[in-house]
Amino acid sequence: MSPKTLIWIGIFVGGAIGGYVPALWGASLFSFSSIIGNTIGGIAGVWAGWKLSQMF
Repeated sequence: MSPKTLIWIGIFVGGAIGGYVPALWGASLFSFSSIIGNTIGGIAGVWAGWKLSQMF
């Protein structure tokens, strides 16, 4: 798989998880904390996708 594909998968999965985490403690999916979580998750997903692309 190409590095670009792995990074995009990481952005999507990390953003989805990061955006959903605040909903676990009762925040709305459209709250400010959910937007911040989505951003942090997306950045973590870029990092994880890049690390995975280095392994393959």
